[in-house]
Amino acid sequence: MVIRINVINNNVELALKKMKQKIKDSGMLVELKERSYFKKPSEIKRRKKNLAKSRQKYKQIKENNRHY
Repeated sequence: MVIRINVINNNVELALKKMKQKIKDSGMLVELKERSYFKKPSEIKRRKKNLAKSRQKYKQIKENNRHY
């Protein structure tokens, strides 16, 4: 993935700000952190399972609060 930023009127500070925002929005940093070391497939499955459990838990809490 290539991110390009145009520097206008030698305003490097603004270009850096835009670049950081684009990198953050694209998810490149998250992907780099995840790929920085090897994870066993079982660890990946366990993490996904735990995330699904927490999402389901909060979804259930949210639905229960609607009934009151």
